[in-house]
Amino acid sequence: MKNLTGMLMVLLMLSFFSNQVLSQTRNRADIADKYKWDLSNLYSSEEAYQKAKEETVKKFDGILKYKGKLTKSPALLLEGLDYHYGIFKEMMRLSSYAGKKSDLDTRDSKYLAMRQEIDQLFTQYNSKSSFIDPEILTMDKKKMDKFLAKEPKLDVYKFYLNDLLRSKEHLLSEKEEKIVAEAGLISGSAGSIYGIFKNADMPYPTVKLSNGDDVLIDQAGYGRYRATDNREDRKIVFEAFFRKFNDFRRTFGTEMDGNVKSHIFYSNVRNYTNTLERALDANNIPTAVYHSLIENVNKNLASFHRYLDIKRRMMGLDQLYYFDLYAPAVKGIDAEYDYDKAQKMILTALKPLGKEYVSVIKEAFDNRWIDVYPTPGKRSGAYSSGSAYDVHPYILLNYNNLYNDVSTLAHELGHTMQSYLSNKTQPFQNAMYPIFVAEVASTLNEILLFNDVYNKTTDDDVKLSLLMEYLDGVKGTLFRQTQFAEFELRMHEMAEKGEQITGDSMSDLYRSIVRAYYGHDKGVCIVPDYIDVEWAYIPHFYYNYYVYQYSTSFTASTALAEGILNKDAGAVDKYINFLSAGGSK
Repeated sequence: MKNLTGMLMVLLMLSFFSNQVLSQTRNRADIADKYKWDLSNLYSSEEAYQKAKEETVKKFDGILKYKGKLTKSPALLLEGLDYHYGIFKEMMRLSSYAGKKSDLDTRDSKYLAMRQEIDQLFTQYNSKSSFIDPEILTMDKKKMDKFLAKEPKLDVYKFYLNDLLRSKEHLLSEKEEKIVAEAGLISGSAGSIYGIFKNADMPYPTVKLSNGDDVLIDQAGYGRYRATDNREDRKIVFEAFFRKFNDFRRTFGTEMDGNVKSHIFYSNVRNYTNTLERALDANNIPTAVYHSLIENVNKNLASFHRYLDIKRRMMGLDQLYYFDLYAPAVKGIDAEYDYDKAQKMILTALKPLGKEYVSVIKEAFDNRWIDVYPTPGKRSGAYSSGSAYDVHPYILLNYNNLYNDVSTLAHELGHTMQSYLSNKTQPFQNAMYPIFVAEVASTLNEILLFNDVYNKTTDDDVKLSLLMEYLDGVKGTLFRQTQFAEFELRMHEMAEKGEQITGDSMSDLYRSIVRAYYGHDKGVCIVPDYIDVEWAYIPHFYYNYYVYQYSTSFTASTALAEGILNKDAGAVDKYINFLSAGGSK
Protein backbone atom coordinates (compact mmCIF):
# COMPACT_ATOMS: atom_id res chain seq x y z
CA MET A 1 0.00 0.00 0.00
CA LYS A 2 1.57 3.18 -1.19
CA ASN A 3 1.44 5.25 1.99
CA LEU A 4 3.01 2.59 4.17
CA THR A 5 5.66 1.35 1.77
CA GLY A 6 6.66 4.96 1.12
CA MET A 7 7.41 5.37 4.82
CA LEU A 8 10.07 2.68 4.65
CA MET A 9 11.84 4.94 2.50
CA VAL A 10 19.13 11.82 10.81
CA LEU A 11 32.29 14.72 21.65
CA LEU A 12 34.15 12.58 23.53
CA MET A 13 37.73 12.56 22.19
CA LEU A 14 40.19 9.86 23.28
CA SER A 15 43.72 10.87 24.07
CA PHE A 16 46.56 8.72 22.82
CA PHE A 17 50.31 9.05 22.82
CA SER A 18 51.46 11.79 20.46
CA ASN A 19 52.64 9.37 17.79
CA GLN A 20 49.26 7.65 17.56
CA VAL A 21 46.16 8.61 15.61
CA LEU A 22 43.55 10.71 17.39
CA SER A 23 40.02 9.60 16.59
CA GLN A 24 36.59 10.94 17.51
CA THR A 25 35.34 7.37 17.89
CA ARG A 26 35.79 5.22 21.01
CA ASN A 27 35.27 1.59 21.83
CA ARG A 28 31.64 0.85 22.54
CA ALA A 29 32.56 -1.24 25.57
CA ASP A 30 34.11 1.85 27.19
CA ILE A 31 30.92 3.91 27.00
CA ALA A 32 28.59 3.95 30.01
CA ASP A 33 25.26 2.23 29.38
CA LYS A 34 23.31 5.43 30.03
CA TYR A 35 24.73 6.85 26.81
CA LYS A 36 23.73 3.81 24.73
CA TRP A 37 20.45 2.58 23.28
CA ASP A 38 18.44 0.03 25.21
CA LEU A 39 16.84 -1.94 22.38
CA SER A 40 15.20 -4.43 24.75
CA ASN A 41 12.01 -2.39 24.59
CA LEU A 42 11.74 -3.45 20.95
CA TYR A 43 12.60 -7.09 21.62
CA SER A 44 14.02 -8.54 24.81
CA SER A 45 16.66 -10.46 22.87
CA GLU A 46 17.70 -11.46 19.38
CA GLU A 47 15.94 -14.76 20.01
CA ALA A 48 12.71 -12.88 20.76
CA TYR A 49 13.20 -10.90 17.55
CA GLN A 50 13.63 -14.11 15.54
CA LYS A 51 10.52 -15.63 17.08
CA ALA A 52 8.44 -12.51 16.34
CA LYS A 53 9.73 -12.48 12.78
CA GLU A 54 8.80 -16.11 12.23
CA GLU A 55 5.32 -15.61 13.69
CA THR A 56 4.75 -12.57 11.47
CA VAL A 57 5.89 -14.36 8.32
CA LYS A 58 3.43 -17.17 9.05
CA LYS A 59 0.64 -14.61 8.72
CA PHE A 60 1.65 -13.44 5.23
CA ASP A 61 -0.52 -15.92 3.33
CA GLY A 62 -3.51 -15.00 5.47
CA ILE A 63 -4.00 -11.80 3.49
CA LEU A 64 -4.80 -13.86 0.39
CA LYS A 65 -8.12 -15.01 1.85
CA TYR A 66 -9.42 -11.45 1.30
CA LYS A 67 -8.50 -11.40 -2.37
CA GLY A 68 -11.63 -10.73 -4.42
CA LYS A 69 -13.69 -10.00 -1.29
CA LEU A 70 -12.70 -6.50 -0.17
CA THR A 71 -15.48 -4.79 -2.12
CA LYS A 72 -18.15 -7.33 -1.21
CA SER A 73 -19.13 -5.67 2.06
CA PRO A 74 -17.96 -2.99 4.51
CA ALA A 75 -17.29 -5.71 7.09
CA LEU A 76 -14.93 -7.62 4.80
CA LEU A 77 -13.12 -4.43 3.79
CA LEU A 78 -12.60 -3.56 7.45
CA GLU A 79 -11.46 -7.07 8.32
CA GLY A 80 -9.00 -7.20 5.41
CA LEU A 81 -7.49 -3.78 6.10
CA ASP A 82 -7.17 -4.54 9.83
CA TYR A 83 -5.33 -7.76 9.02
CA HIS A 84 -3.07 -5.98 6.55
CA TYR A 85 -2.16 -3.09 8.85
CA GLY A 86 -1.56 -5.53 11.70
CA ILE A 87 1.16 -7.23 9.68
CA PHE A 88 2.67 -3.91 8.70
CA LYS A 89 2.80 -2.72 12.30
CA GLU A 90 4.84 -5.74 13.36
CA MET A 91 7.03 -5.52 10.26
CA MET A 92 7.85 -1.91 11.08
CA ARG A 93 8.92 -2.97 14.56
CA LEU A 94 11.07 -5.77 13.17
CA SER A 95 12.62 -3.35 10.70
CA SER A 96 13.35 -0.85 13.45
CA TYR A 97 15.22 -3.44 15.51
CA ALA A 98 17.25 -4.86 12.61
CA GLY A 99 18.11 -1.41 11.31
CA LYS A 100 19.33 -0.13 14.65
CA LYS A 101 21.43 -3.23 15.25
CA SER A 102 23.06 -2.70 11.87
CA ASP A 103 23.55 1.05 12.37
CA LEU A 104 25.61 0.49 15.52
CA ASP A 105 28.26 -1.32 13.48
CA THR A 106 27.79 -1.20 9.74
CA ARG A 107 30.80 -3.53 9.37
CA ASP A 108 29.02 -6.45 11.03
CA SER A 109 27.64 -8.71 8.31
CA LYS A 110 25.36 -10.49 10.76
CA TYR A 111 23.25 -7.39 11.36
CA LEU A 112 23.52 -6.28 7.77
CA ALA A 113 22.00 -9.65 6.84
CA MET A 114 19.20 -9.08 9.37
CA ARG A 115 18.39 -5.76 7.77
CA GLN A 116 18.51 -7.20 4.27
CA GLU A 117 16.25 -10.08 5.28
CA ILE A 118 13.60 -7.67 6.57
CA ASP A 119 13.78 -5.71 3.32
CA GLN A 120 13.23 -8.95 1.42
CA LEU A 121 10.31 -9.88 3.65
CA PHE A 122 8.71 -6.51 3.01
CA THR A 123 8.99 -7.16 -0.70
CA GLN A 124 7.58 -10.66 -0.26
CA TYR A 125 4.56 -9.39 1.66
CA ASN A 126 4.04 -6.41 -0.64
CA SER A 127 3.87 -8.85 -3.52
CA LYS A 128 1.23 -10.97 -1.76
CA SER A 129 -0.83 -7.93 -0.75
CA SER A 130 -0.43 -6.06 -4.05
CA PHE A 131 -4.06 -6.80 -4.96
CA ILE A 132 -5.44 -4.55 -2.22
CA ASP A 133 -5.22 -1.10 -3.79
CA PRO A 134 -6.32 -2.16 -7.31
CA GLU A 135 -9.25 -4.10 -5.86
CA ILE A 136 -10.43 -1.21 -3.69
CA LEU A 137 -10.22 1.09 -6.70
CA THR A 138 -12.81 -0.95 -8.56
CA MET A 139 -15.24 0.93 -6.32
CA ASP A 140 -16.27 4.45 -7.23
CA LYS A 141 -16.50 7.23 -4.64
CA LYS A 142 -20.23 6.77 -4.23
CA LYS A 143 -19.86 3.12 -3.21
CA MET A 144 -16.88 3.91 -1.00
CA ASP A 145 -18.86 6.60 0.83
CA LYS A 146 -21.67 4.08 1.40
CA PHE A 147 -19.19 1.63 2.93
CA LEU A 148 -17.85 4.36 5.22
CA ALA A 149 -21.36 5.36 6.30
CA LYS A 150 -22.47 1.78 6.98
CA GLU A 151 -19.39 0.70 8.97
CA PRO A 152 -18.24 3.39 11.46
CA LYS A 153 -15.05 1.44 12.26
CA LEU A 154 -13.86 2.11 8.70
CA ASP A 155 -13.48 5.77 9.66
CA VAL A 156 -9.87 5.08 10.67
CA TYR A 157 -9.18 4.30 7.00
CA LYS A 158 -11.07 7.28 5.58
CA PHE A 159 -7.98 9.36 4.83
CA TYR A 160 -6.23 6.42 3.19
CA LEU A 161 -9.25 5.52 1.05
CA ASN A 162 -9.84 9.07 -0.16
CA ASP A 163 -6.13 9.55 -0.91
CA LEU A 164 -6.18 6.28 -2.83
CA LEU A 165 -8.97 7.62 -5.02
CA ARG A 166 -6.98 10.82 -5.59
CA SER A 167 -4.04 8.91 -7.03
CA LYS A 168 -6.11 6.36 -8.93
CA GLU A 169 -4.60 7.21 -12.33
CA HIS A 170 -1.15 6.20 -11.07
CA LEU A 171 -2.09 2.81 -9.70
CA LEU A 172 -1.83 -0.29 -11.86
CA SER A 173 -3.60 -3.58 -12.36
CA GLU A 174 -3.22 -6.34 -9.80
CA LYS A 175 -0.61 -8.20 -11.88
CA GLU A 176 1.33 -5.02 -12.58
CA GLU A 177 1.28 -4.01 -8.91
CA LYS A 178 2.71 -7.42 -8.06
CA ILE A 179 5.61 -6.86 -10.48
CA VAL A 180 6.25 -3.40 -9.06
CA ALA A 181 6.26 -4.84 -5.53
CA GLU A 182 8.78 -7.52 -6.57
CA ALA A 183 11.04 -4.78 -7.94
CA GLY A 184 11.51 -3.68 -4.35
CA LEU A 185 14.08 -6.47 -4.02
CA ILE A 186 16.55 -4.44 -6.07
CA SER A 187 15.33 -0.83 -6.09
CA GLY A 188 17.07 0.13 -2.85
CA SER A 189 20.36 -1.61 -3.58
CA ALA A 190 22.19 1.54 -4.63
CA GLY A 191 21.50 3.28 -1.33
CA SER A 192 22.45 0.20 0.67
CA ILE A 193 25.75 -0.19 -1.17
CA TYR A 194 26.47 3.53 -0.71
CA GLY A 195 25.82 3.36 3.03
CA ILE A 196 27.97 0.30 3.63
CA PHE A 197 30.85 1.60 1.57
CA LYS A 198 30.89 5.10 3.06
CA ASN A 199 30.34 4.03 6.67
CA ALA A 200 32.21 0.73 6.86
CA ASP A 201 34.63 0.07 4.02
CA MET A 202 35.91 3.41 2.76
CA PRO A 203 39.52 4.08 3.87
CA TYR A 204 39.63 7.56 5.39
CA PRO A 205 42.84 9.61 5.49
CA THR A 206 45.02 10.57 8.43
CA VAL A 207 46.58 14.06 8.55
CA LYS A 208 49.09 15.83 10.77
CA LEU A 209 47.78 19.02 12.36
CA SER A 210 49.78 22.11 13.23
CA ASN A 211 50.20 20.91 16.84
CA GLY A 212 51.85 17.71 15.64
CA ASP A 213 48.88 15.43 16.25
CA ASP A 214 48.00 12.80 13.69
CA VAL A 215 44.21 12.67 13.38
CA LEU A 216 41.93 10.33 11.48
CA ILE A 217 39.65 12.30 9.17
CA ASP A 218 36.76 9.90 8.99
CA GLN A 219 33.25 11.34 9.05
CA ALA A 220 33.37 12.07 12.79
CA GLY A 221 36.86 13.53 12.48
CA TYR A 222 35.81 15.73 9.58
CA GLY A 223 32.81 16.96 11.56
CA ARG A 224 35.10 17.87 14.43
CA TYR A 225 38.16 19.33 12.74
CA ARG A 226 36.45 21.27 9.97
CA ALA A 227 35.53 23.76 12.72
CA THR A 228 39.01 24.15 14.21
CA ASP A 229 40.36 27.66 14.85
CA ASN A 230 43.56 27.04 12.88
CA ARG A 231 42.90 27.93 9.26
CA GLU A 232 45.72 25.87 7.81
CA ASP A 233 44.40 22.83 9.71
CA ARG A 234 40.92 23.42 8.27
CA LYS A 235 42.35 23.53 4.78
CA ILE A 236 44.28 20.30 5.32
CA VAL A 237 41.20 18.55 6.74
CA PHE A 238 38.87 19.63 3.93
CA GLU A 239 41.32 18.79 1.18
CA ALA A 240 42.26 15.36 2.59
CA PHE A 241 38.63 14.41 3.25
CA PHE A 242 37.19 15.33 -0.12
CA ARG A 243 40.16 14.22 -2.19
CA LYS A 244 39.61 10.79 -0.68
CA PHE A 245 35.98 10.94 -1.85
CA ASN A 246 37.25 12.00 -5.25
CA ASP A 247 39.43 8.89 -5.40
CA PHE A 248 36.21 6.87 -5.35
CA ARG A 249 34.03 9.21 -7.45
CA ARG A 250 33.49 6.51 -10.09
CA THR A 251 32.09 4.17 -7.45
CA PHE A 252 29.89 6.89 -5.96
CA GLY A 253 28.74 7.88 -9.44
CA THR A 254 27.72 4.32 -10.27
CA GLU A 255 25.79 4.06 -7.00
CA MET A 256 24.01 7.34 -7.75
CA ASP A 257 23.22 6.17 -11.28
CA GLY A 258 21.46 3.10 -9.86
CA ASN A 259 19.60 5.28 -7.38
CA VAL A 260 18.32 7.73 -9.99
CA LYS A 261 17.37 4.99 -12.43
CA SER A 262 15.22 3.31 -9.79
CA HIS A 263 13.37 6.62 -9.36
CA ILE A 264 12.88 6.86 -13.12
CA PHE A 265 11.59 3.29 -13.22
CA TYR A 266 8.86 3.96 -10.67
CA SER A 267 8.00 7.29 -12.28
CA ASN A 268 7.57 5.66 -15.68
CA VAL A 269 5.59 2.61 -14.60
CA ARG A 270 3.21 4.74 -12.54
CA ASN A 271 2.59 7.15 -15.40
CA TYR A 272 4.07 10.30 -13.93
CA THR A 273 5.52 13.04 -16.10
CA ASN A 274 8.83 12.96 -14.23
CA THR A 275 10.49 11.81 -11.01
CA LEU A 276 9.76 15.06 -9.17
CA GLU A 277 6.03 14.76 -9.82
CA ARG A 278 5.98 11.20 -8.51
CA ALA A 279 8.02 12.01 -5.39
CA LEU A 280 5.87 14.98 -4.38
CA ASP A 281 2.55 13.37 -5.25
CA ALA A 282 2.87 10.95 -2.33
CA ASN A 283 2.04 13.88 -0.03
CA ASN A 284 -0.12 15.75 -2.57
CA ILE A 285 2.44 18.57 -2.94
CA PRO A 286 2.36 20.51 -6.24
CA THR A 287 5.69 20.56 -8.09
CA ALA A 288 5.33 24.36 -8.18
CA VAL A 289 6.30 24.37 -4.48
CA TYR A 290 9.67 22.79 -5.31
CA HIS A 291 10.35 25.05 -8.28
CA SER A 292 9.23 28.14 -6.37
CA LEU A 293 11.62 27.36 -3.52
CA ILE A 294 14.62 27.10 -5.86
CA GLU A 295 13.56 30.18 -7.85
CA ASN A 296 13.06 32.42 -4.82
CA VAL A 297 16.19 31.32 -2.99
CA ASN A 298 18.21 32.04 -6.13
CA LYS A 299 16.58 35.47 -6.34
CA ASN A 300 17.76 36.18 -2.81
CA LEU A 301 21.34 34.92 -3.02
CA ALA A 302 22.48 38.51 -2.46
CA SER A 303 21.26 38.18 1.16
CA PHE A 304 23.20 34.95 1.51
CA HIS A 305 26.29 36.61 0.08
CA ARG A 306 25.89 39.43 2.60
CA TYR A 307 25.95 36.86 5.41
CA LEU A 308 29.09 35.32 3.92
CA ASP A 309 30.78 38.71 3.78
CA ILE A 310 29.84 39.42 7.40
CA LYS A 311 31.41 36.10 8.36
CA ARG A 312 34.57 36.98 6.39
CA ARG A 313 34.91 40.36 8.14
CA MET A 314 34.24 38.91 11.60
CA MET A 315 36.93 36.30 11.00
CA GLY A 316 39.36 38.99 9.86
CA LEU A 317 39.94 37.39 6.47
CA ASP A 318 40.81 39.09 3.19
CA GLN A 319 39.14 36.25 1.30
CA LEU A 320 36.60 33.69 2.52
CA TYR A 321 37.09 30.09 1.39
CA TYR A 322 34.71 27.16 1.58
CA PHE A 323 36.88 25.55 4.26
CA ASP A 324 36.22 28.59 6.51
CA LEU A 325 32.45 28.08 6.66
CA TYR A 326 32.31 25.88 9.78
CA ALA A 327 34.92 27.75 11.81
CA PRO A 328 33.81 30.05 14.64
CA ALA A 329 33.42 33.66 13.56
CA VAL A 330 34.42 34.89 17.02
CA LYS A 331 37.76 33.61 18.26
CA GLY A 332 38.60 32.69 21.83
CA ILE A 333 35.13 31.40 22.72
CA ASP A 334 34.89 28.13 24.64
CA ALA A 335 32.76 26.10 22.28
CA GLU A 336 32.76 22.86 24.29
CA TYR A 337 29.37 21.50 25.39
CA ASP A 338 29.55 18.09 27.01
CA TYR A 339 26.52 15.86 26.65
CA ASP A 340 25.29 16.27 30.24
CA LYS A 341 25.40 20.05 29.85
CA ALA A 342 23.54 19.76 26.54
CA GLN A 343 20.68 17.91 28.26
CA LYS A 344 20.24 20.69 30.81
CA MET A 345 20.35 23.37 28.10
CA ILE A 346 17.66 21.63 26.07
CA LEU A 347 15.34 20.89 29.01
CA THR A 348 15.44 24.58 29.92
CA ALA A 349 15.05 25.87 26.38
CA LEU A 350 11.98 23.76 25.64
CA LYS A 351 9.98 24.82 28.70
CA PRO A 352 7.72 27.12 26.62
CA LEU A 353 6.23 23.93 25.08
CA GLY A 354 4.81 22.81 28.43
CA LYS A 355 5.54 20.42 31.28
CA GLU A 356 4.35 17.28 29.47
CA TYR A 357 6.58 17.98 26.49
CA VAL A 358 9.63 18.53 28.70
CA SER A 359 8.86 15.48 30.84
CA VAL A 360 8.96 13.21 27.78
CA ILE A 361 12.30 14.75 26.75
CA LYS A 362 13.67 14.00 30.22
CA GLU A 363 12.40 10.44 29.91
CA ALA A 364 14.32 10.10 26.64
CA PHE A 365 17.50 11.25 28.41
CA ASP A 366 17.01 9.06 31.49
CA ASN A 367 15.77 5.83 29.90
CA ARG A 368 18.29 5.24 27.12
CA TRP A 369 16.32 6.29 24.08
CA ILE A 370 19.51 7.84 22.67
CA ASP A 371 22.78 6.36 21.39
CA VAL A 372 25.14 9.26 21.91
CA TYR A 373 28.77 8.86 20.88
CA PRO A 374 30.56 7.85 17.65
CA THR A 375 31.99 4.34 17.75
CA PRO A 376 33.87 2.31 15.12
CA GLY A 377 31.61 1.39 12.22
CA LYS A 378 28.62 3.29 13.58
CA ARG A 379 26.39 4.95 11.02
CA SER A 380 27.30 8.60 10.54
CA GLY A 381 25.08 11.60 11.20
CA ALA A 382 21.95 11.61 13.34
CA TYR A 383 18.34 10.54 13.12
CA SER A 384 15.19 9.90 15.13
CA SER A 385 13.15 6.77 14.48
CA GLY A 386 9.58 6.39 15.73
CA SER A 387 8.44 3.67 13.34
CA ALA A 388 7.88 1.05 16.06
CA TYR A 389 4.37 2.13 17.00
CA ASP A 390 4.07 0.49 20.42
CA VAL A 391 7.57 1.52 21.56
CA HIS A 392 9.11 4.92 22.28
CA PRO A 393 11.21 6.53 19.52
CA TYR A 394 14.99 6.14 19.37
CA ILE A 395 17.68 8.69 18.48
CA LEU A 396 21.08 8.02 16.93
CA LEU A 397 23.75 10.67 17.46
CA ASN A 398 27.47 11.07 16.85
CA TYR A 399 28.02 13.67 19.56
CA ASN A 400 31.19 15.77 19.31
CA ASN A 401 30.77 18.40 22.10
CA LEU A 402 30.11 21.33 19.75
CA TYR A 403 27.16 23.73 19.90
CA ASN A 404 26.08 22.25 16.58
CA ASP A 405 25.82 18.87 18.35
CA VAL A 406 23.59 20.39 21.03
CA SER A 407 21.43 21.85 18.28
CA THR A 408 21.37 18.50 16.46
CA LEU A 409 20.18 16.79 19.65
CA ALA A 410 17.40 19.36 20.03
CA HIS A 411 16.55 18.84 16.35
CA GLU A 412 16.21 15.07 16.66
CA LEU A 413 14.19 15.44 19.86
CA GLY A 414 11.68 17.45 17.83
CA HIS A 415 11.22 14.46 15.53
CA THR A 416 11.01 12.21 18.56
CA MET A 417 8.25 14.29 20.12
CA GLN A 418 6.22 14.33 16.91
CA SER A 419 6.51 10.55 16.67
CA TYR A 420 5.78 10.08 20.37
CA LEU A 421 2.69 12.29 20.35
CA SER A 422 1.40 10.93 17.03
CA ASN A 423 1.81 7.33 18.19
CA LYS A 424 0.20 8.13 21.53
CA THR A 425 -2.77 10.00 20.05
CA GLN A 426 -3.48 8.27 16.74
CA PRO A 427 -4.22 4.65 15.85
CA PHE A 428 -1.40 2.99 13.91
CA GLN A 429 -3.23 3.53 10.61
CA ASN A 430 -2.95 7.32 10.99
CA ALA A 431 0.13 7.71 13.19
CA MET A 432 2.79 8.18 10.52
CA TYR A 433 2.95 11.87 9.70
CA PRO A 434 3.74 13.02 6.15
CA ILE A 435 7.35 13.74 5.33
CA PHE A 436 6.45 17.24 4.14
CA VAL A 437 5.83 18.40 7.73
CA ALA A 438 8.48 16.22 9.36
CA GLU A 439 11.13 18.93 9.72
CA VAL A 440 8.87 21.52 11.36
CA ALA A 441 9.18 20.08 14.87
CA SER A 442 12.93 19.59 14.58
CA THR A 443 13.76 23.10 13.40
CA LEU A 444 11.36 24.70 15.89
CA ASN A 445 13.29 23.04 18.72
CA GLU A 446 16.51 24.50 17.32
CA ILE A 447 14.98 27.97 17.31
CA LEU A 448 13.83 27.66 20.94
CA LEU A 449 17.28 26.44 21.97
CA PHE A 450 19.01 29.37 20.30
CA ASN A 451 16.55 31.88 21.75
CA ASP A 452 17.05 30.63 25.30
CA VAL A 453 20.85 30.41 25.15
CA TYR A 454 21.16 33.79 23.45
CA ASN A 455 18.89 35.63 25.88
CA LYS A 456 20.80 34.27 28.89
CA THR A 457 24.18 35.27 27.53
CA THR A 458 25.70 38.56 28.71
CA ASP A 459 29.12 38.36 27.06
CA ASP A 460 29.05 40.29 23.78
CA ASP A 461 31.54 37.99 22.09
CA VAL A 462 29.50 34.94 23.05
CA LYS A 463 26.35 36.67 21.79
CA LEU A 464 28.05 37.36 18.47
CA SER A 465 29.20 33.76 18.33
CA LEU A 466 25.66 32.51 18.95
CA LEU A 467 24.20 34.88 16.37
CA MET A 468 26.62 33.51 13.80
CA GLU A 469 25.73 29.97 14.89
CA TYR A 470 22.11 30.85 14.20
CA LEU A 471 22.89 32.40 10.83
CA ASP A 472 25.02 29.36 10.05
CA GLY A 473 21.87 27.34 10.75
CA VAL A 474 19.86 29.48 8.34
CA LYS A 475 22.63 28.90 5.82
CA GLY A 476 22.54 25.15 6.40
CA THR A 477 18.76 24.75 6.55
CA LEU A 478 17.53 27.20 3.93
CA PHE A 479 20.30 27.99 1.44
CA ARG A 480 22.39 24.81 1.59
CA GLN A 481 19.39 22.47 1.52
CA THR A 482 17.90 24.39 -1.41
CA GLN A 483 21.26 24.11 -3.15
CA PHE A 484 21.05 20.34 -2.59
CA ALA A 485 17.44 20.34 -3.82
CA GLU A 486 18.49 22.08 -7.03
CA PHE A 487 21.34 19.62 -7.56
CA GLU A 488 18.97 16.70 -7.00
CA LEU A 489 16.46 18.12 -9.49
CA ARG A 490 19.08 18.85 -12.18
CA MET A 491 20.61 15.40 -11.69
CA HIS A 492 17.27 13.68 -12.28
CA GLU A 493 16.54 15.96 -15.25
CA MET A 494 19.85 14.95 -16.80
CA ALA A 495 19.01 11.27 -16.47
CA GLU A 496 15.47 11.79 -17.77
CA LYS A 497 16.97 13.35 -20.91
CA GLY A 498 19.24 10.34 -21.40
CA GLU A 499 22.42 12.00 -20.11
CA GLN A 500 24.76 9.80 -18.10
CA ILE A 501 25.13 9.84 -14.32
CA THR A 502 28.83 9.34 -13.55
CA GLY A 503 31.18 10.55 -10.88
CA ASP A 504 32.60 13.15 -13.26
CA SER A 505 29.26 14.39 -14.59
CA MET A 506 27.92 14.75 -11.05
CA SER A 507 31.02 16.66 -9.96
CA ASP A 508 30.69 18.98 -12.95
CA LEU A 509 27.04 19.61 -12.12
CA TYR A 510 27.73 20.12 -8.41
CA ARG A 511 30.55 22.56 -9.15
CA SER A 512 28.33 24.82 -11.25
CA ILE A 513 25.62 24.94 -8.59
CA VAL A 514 27.73 25.29 -5.45
CA ARG A 515 29.86 28.03 -7.00
CA ALA A 516 26.76 29.98 -8.03
CA TYR A 517 25.28 29.76 -4.53
CA TYR A 518 28.47 30.81 -2.78
CA GLY A 519 29.35 33.59 -5.23
CA HIS A 520 32.64 32.00 -6.29
CA ASP A 521 32.93 33.99 -9.51
CA LYS A 522 32.08 37.21 -7.64
CA GLY A 523 34.80 36.56 -5.08
CA VAL A 524 32.31 36.19 -2.21
CA CYS A 525 33.49 32.71 -1.18
CA ILE A 526 36.07 30.69 -3.09
CA VAL A 527 35.04 27.07 -3.64
CA PRO A 528 38.16 24.92 -4.29
CA ASP A 529 37.97 22.23 -6.97
CA TYR A 530 38.05 19.35 -4.47
CA ILE A 531 34.59 20.45 -3.23
CA ASP A 532 33.18 19.30 -6.58
CA VAL A 533 32.72 15.82 -5.10
CA GLU A 534 30.89 16.94 -1.94
CA TRP A 535 27.69 15.50 -3.44
CA ALA A 536 29.09 12.02 -2.73
CA TYR A 537 29.23 12.83 1.00
CA ILE A 538 25.50 13.66 1.25
CA PRO A 539 23.34 10.56 2.03
CA HIS A 540 20.08 12.48 1.57
CA PHE A 541 20.37 12.23 -2.20
CA TYR A 542 19.28 8.61 -1.80
CA TYR A 543 16.03 9.66 -0.07
CA ASN A 544 14.21 10.72 -3.27
CA TYR A 545 13.64 14.49 -3.17
CA TYR A 546 13.73 14.78 0.60
CA VAL A 547 16.00 17.76 1.25
CA TYR A 548 13.73 20.55 -0.03
CA GLN A 549 11.47 19.90 2.95
CA TYR A 550 14.15 21.16 5.34
CA SER A 551 13.80 24.56 3.70
CA THR A 552 10.00 24.64 3.53
CA SER A 553 9.69 23.36 7.10
CA PHE A 554 12.19 25.97 8.30
CA THR A 555 9.93 28.79 7.15
CA ALA A 556 6.94 27.19 8.89
CA SER A 557 8.78 26.51 12.15
CA THR A 558 10.09 30.07 12.29
CA ALA A 559 6.54 31.43 12.14
CA LEU A 560 5.27 28.92 14.73
CA ALA A 561 8.18 29.66 17.09
CA GLU A 562 7.40 33.38 16.98
CA GLY A 563 3.86 32.70 18.16
CA ILE A 564 5.05 30.44 20.98
CA LEU A 565 7.76 32.83 22.17
CA ASN A 566 5.37 35.79 21.98
CA LYS A 567 2.92 33.75 24.09
CA ASP A 568 0.13 34.15 21.54
CA ALA A 569 -3.16 32.76 22.82
CA GLY A 570 -3.47 29.08 22.01
CA ALA A 571 -0.13 28.92 20.17
CA VAL A 572 1.30 26.06 22.24
CA ASP A 573 -1.93 24.04 22.26
CA LYS A 574 -2.30 24.37 18.50
CA TYR A 575 1.28 23.30 18.01
CA ILE A 576 0.93 20.25 20.27
CA ASN A 577 -2.26 19.31 18.39
CA PHE A 578 -0.32 19.60 15.14
CA LEU A 579 2.39 17.26 16.47
CA SER A 580 -0.30 14.84 17.65
CA ALA A 581 -2.18 14.72 14.34
CA GLY A 582 0.14 12.19 12.70
CA GLY A 583 -1.18 11.38 9.24
CA SER A 584 -4.85 11.86 10.12
CA LYS A 585 -5.36 15.04 8.08
